[in-house]
Amino acid sequence: MEASKLNYYKEILEDRKKQIFKNIHNVSDELAQLSECELNDEGDHVATITHSVVDNILARRQVQELKEINRALNKIASKKYGTCEMCGVDIGSQRLGVKPHALYCIDCREIAEKTEDI
Repeated sequence: MEASKLNYYKEILEDRKKQIFKNIHNVSDELAQLSECELNDEGDHVATITHSVVDNILARRQVQELKEINRALNKIASKKYGTCEMCGVDIGSQRLGVKPHALYCIDCREIAEKTEDI
């Protein structure tokens, strides 16, 4: 991949990384605020627990995305970016445009997702 494209994807990945850190920090703040709230009835407890569970799920997904972004940035540094980790073929620019931290080409992504479900 040419240097200008690598720099383009690197900037996108770095920007997304900053946004994820900001999101995780905000979720942590929200969870801390929820723990300090005075809960008056069962409805308040249920709402607080539900909000907490949703925030935790979102935070876990963002942590996973952050790991993938870091892997992609490492691949950029080692000049291996844009190559499928499963089959070794180039990941299409259309896919990288949608998900710049993609680890797999479309075909291998489907295989990886089916394997995770097992």
